[in-house]
Formats: sequence, C-alpha cells, structure tokens
Amino acid sequence: MKTKAMNVTEKILSAHIVEGESAQERELGIKIDQTLTQDATGTMAYLQFESMGVSRVKTDVSVSYVDHNTVQIGFENADDHDFLQSIAKKYGIIYSKAGNGICHQLHLERFGKPGTTLLGSDSHTPTGGGIGQIAIGAGGIDIAVAMAGGAFHIPAPKVRAIVLKGKLRKGVSAKDVILKVLEKFGTKGNVGWIFEYTGPGVKTLDVPSRATITNMGAELGVTTSVFPSDAVTKQFLTAQGRAKDFVEIVPDKGAKYDDTFTIDLSKVEPLMAAPHSPGNIITVKSMKGKKVNQILIGSCTNSSYRDIRTVALYLKGKHVADDVEVGIACGSRQVIEMLAKDGSLEILHRAGCRMLENACGFCIGAHMSPRTGAISLRTNNRNFEGRSGTKSAGVYLVSPETAAASALTGKVALPTEKPVAAVPSPKKFPIDDAMFLYRASAGKGVKGAEIVRGPNIAQVPNGEKLASSYKAVCAIKVGDKITTDHIMPAGARLKFRSNIPAYAKFVFEPCDPAFHDNCLANKAAGAVNVIVAGESYGQGSSREHAALCPMYLGVKAVIAKSIERIHRANLINFGIVPFEFENPSDYEKIAAGEKFELKGLREAVEGDGVLSIKAKKGTVNIRTRLSDREKHLLLCGGLLASL
Repeated sequence: MKTKAMNVTEKILSAHIVEGESAQERELGIKIDQTLTQDATGTMAYLQFESMGVSRVKTDVSVSYVDHNTVQIGFENADDHDFLQSIAKKYGIIYSKAGNGICHQLHLERFGKPGTTLLGSDSHTPTGGGIGQIAIGAGGIDIAVAMAGGAFHIPAPKVRAIVLKGKLRKGVSAKDVILKVLEKFGTKGNVGWIFEYTGPGVKTLDVPSRATITNMGAELGVTTSVFPSDAVTKQFLTAQGRAKDFVEIVPDKGAKYDDTFTIDLSKVEPLMAAPHSPGNIITVKSMKGKKVNQILIGSCTNSSYRDIRTVALYLKGKHVADDVEVGIACGSRQVIEMLAKDGSLEILHRAGCRMLENACGFCIGAHMSPRTGAISLRTNNRNFEGRSGTKSAGVYLVSPETAAASALTGKVALPTEKPVAAVPSPKKFPIDDAMFLYRASAGKGVKGAEIVRGPNIAQVPNGEKLASSYKAVCAIKVGDKITTDHIMPAGARLKFRSNIPAYAKFVFEPCDPAFHDNCLANKAAGAVNVIVAGESYGQGSSREHAALCPMYLGVKAVIAKSIERIHRANLINFGIVPFEFENPSDYEKIAAGEKFELKGLREAVEGDGVLSIKAKKGTVNIRTRLSDREKHLLLCGGLLASL
C-alpha cells in the first residue's frame, strides 16, 4: 500500500498522537517527550506538579533552568531558586544553575532531539524547531501535566510552508528573515498554524540561524515553527558530542501544505521592528543615521557563538561610539568559553562593551533599562511598550549585524555597507555540563529529598465550579494587542511569581493600577469580574500568572475580539471562560465599570457556547468554541480542580 507523503510536522505529530484524530478542526492530544521550565514560570509549575501527588517525572527529559531572575535584590529570587533546586532533586528533574545560561540556547546545545516533542513554560520554546523538534510554549500547569505523564492538547494544526530559496547576502542574517515573515503575516491571525521552513535555501542556514527564526516565530502567534533535520542538523549535534541524537526528518516528495509563502533569501534586506510591536517592520535603511543611546546584544534569540562572534568581527580593532552604551549577554557558558579561546572576549572588552551575565536580563526588563526617551537597539524578540523598564523608551529589534554596525557610530547603520566574513560552524564545541545538577538521578529522583520553601512560596489557589449565572462587572476594558506584560508585569514584579496574593496586586498595573482593588470590591459585593478586550488579547509571554492572578481576583470571563493561543489555554486551565464577540463592533456596547448578568453561563459552556448579554447600549452576543475536554475543565473550575 502506498503511504501518504508527509511533511516534517505531520511526521513528528503522527508519531506522538495519543488522543484525537489528525484532521482539521479536531483537538489532538500529543505525548510530550521533554519539558523545560525557567525560574519565572517554573516555580508555579512545580508547585502544581507537587500537588498532583506524582512520585517522579515521567518524561524522557525534564530540565529546570534558572535564567530570568538572576539579579537577586531581596530574598525572594534566591529563595525560589533554592525551592527549584530541591524539587528538581526530589522528582528527577535536571537543574541548570543560575549562570549556566539561557534555557533555549542551553536546551538546543545539550538536550534537544530531532523528531521529539518539547513543551516549555516559556513562549520561546519553539527555538527547538531549529533542529527538527516540535517544541511548543505553554502555561506552567500544562508542563506539570506533561511531567506527570499526561498529554498536551492542541487544535489539529494547519501547516504553512515557508519556502526558502537563494542565499543571504553578507551583512544580512536570520533575524532579518524572521522579520520578513513577520512583515508578511503580522502578530495576529496565525492561531492554529505551524510554520514549516523548507526549500533549497534551508541548507544555507546553520542551526543557530534556524533557531533564531523558530524562536522569534513565537511573535507570529503560531503554535510553533520547525525546520527539517538534515545534514546541517547532524553536523551541529555531532559537534556537540550528540551524534547519537540525530535522525533525519525531511518532507517527503509530494508532501502537501495548507499554504505556501516563498522568500528569496538573496533579496532580503536588513530590517528592524519599530516600537512597540515585533510586527511593526521597517527597513534599517529608512532609519539610517538616527541617533541611538543604547545597544543590547544577546537574549534567547541571538546569543549563540555565531551571533556574538559576528559582533566581535565588526568591532575588531575599533571602539564603540562615546555616547552609546553597549551590553552583550551570551547564551551559555559554552559560548563564553569559545569567545574566550578565539580572542573575541578581548575584542569586545577593548571595544568598550559591557559583558553582562548570560541570562535573560534585559529582554524581560530585569536590568539595563534605558534612560528616559532613549532609542535602544536590541537583538531580543519583543519590544512591547514599557517591557524594557522604561515606558518612554523606543526599542527597536535588530540583527546582531545591525547592532554591531550601529555601535561604532552611535547611529543606525547598514551592516551591508562594511560586512564581515561569515562565521563557520564549529567542528567541535567545548562541553562542560558541570552546572547541570542531578543528571545521574534524572527521571528517578532522590527519595527523602527535602523541599526548601522560603516565606515567598505560597499555596496554589484553586478554582471553583462554574455556576449557572453570575452578577458581573466589566472590571476593565482594554484595546488591541494587550500582551501578558500588560496583564502581569515582569521586571521588578517577577519576584512575586510564587506568591499569588502578592503578585495579584499588580494585575493590569500598566493599564489600571486600581484593577486589583476594584476586583476585590466587586467580589465583596457578590459580583464576578469580566475583562473586555480588543484584537489579539494575551499575546506575548506564556506566563500563566496572567490567567492565574485574575482568577484569584474573581475574574470569570474574558470577552475579546480575538484571544491568542497560549493565553486562551491558560484561561481555560484556570476556569476563566474565553469568549469572543460574534460581532466585533459590539465591543463598543460594553463600558468599563458596567454591571450586567451572565445568565446561563454554565449551560452555554456545556452546550453551543453562545451567550447573550444585556448591556446598556444593547444586546451583545458572544461565543466560545470548546472541545469536550475544555468544557469539562471550565465546568470544574480549572485543570487542578478537575483532577
């Protein structure tokens, strides 16, 4: 019998489906082989895992990385790191100590395997797609379920082929390619899609370049992005001492896709994302000569040896402009060691760059906030307003090449005018896994290991069964492209991530600092809270606190023009019903602070998902489309309450 020709996505998913069918509009449950967490989201994920009563993790590999809150001002972060280390030891999780590096760069180097599935409590987990892995970002509770052996659920995806042909010109890199994709498809409207990169141009991109593209594919709002596993992948894994992990996974001849978009790499020019969205794409040429105050290079998107070595080649024998601050954060200790051996660290030091810790740091606004009104060029993946820690700053997302060229003049510069030689793929990477703890007990754990709990570790709040009807208040009304940074601020607030009552005080702080108090007042008056929003609500980070903290404050429903994938899943996991307007213009009918009733809410969730609200300006019809599994979770009050 002739078998169906399959693309890379179909090959990997078909080998992992444990629930559902591989057909459009159907929900799939897939087996998860690997998980990763980071300290900003991992603390809550492990508290949830612990509450499930499972004796050890049941995945092939689970890794707990500490890379977000490594600037430890106050006891909270250090205490949380102790908790993470102790729980890793007990349950069979590999622990990556602070200073080891950024989770996505490290996982690509040391653990990612072609043909496997990876679920991570960070939205940039799709970085693993650079080596042919189906890697998906999700909320912490989904990772907890996966570690306990449960399936992860996604709508059966549509697959778009991004066909690459030609070869990039000198001075143009993978960052420009993903910005080109964002220019075409934007940051909304891509829910339910997987982007698969194919075509003859793929072989011209090394693994770090592929990983940059899949990493920042998260900004598209897709489920994930993936490259084939081919000779380039094999070379990378062999150089990492992991040749045994290689398996070839390429699309079959005649494989079909739901859509196709072609990019001629030779015609891609240097691009940048202007404030305040990764989808706001302009050319570097259009900004040439604009004064820059700060340049930051690194983050999980562009912190590989290839990226930082390229910067060093641009700066060799030169010095950065006097009036520009330049900081560099490498992705791992491996990268630092290689830069030290080839002389790049000395070049960067002599050029006047500040060498930062190999951690997420500036990307999440944990440090290096720019001055008032600054123009900051950054190689990270998000430039949401205020994310840098300075609301008045203008953050532009650029390639390492553009960042380096601009550092020399203190003005936006074209990297193609004086390009440097391409950095060859190393034949062998230096391996030092000393800062990965508990590798010997991975998957088994250590019996009797004591869990360390500081005073900032609080209990996980649980949801309540959904009632038939509620008195409700529109606790806040927000516009389009509200990110999880708007809902649940990061930066200095992240240290409260393991203490929901404390962290909940800052829900919607950038939009309405009174939100917390108003919600509690509504709860005291016997009403539930409802959030009303525009297009693409909940884009950005996977942080489940953007659903968990609102649930704690009595939010029972979100009504939006559209809701992004990860946040929608998080809302359901914590018992908040995700509604969308049947008629988007009805958004105008509900005012902030307006009171109304959610009549028949439970029946709507159980049934066709349709509900009508009697607002002051007329009837508003809303709908939620739910699988049977999602209905069950909402009726129970969330995932934990359903167990």
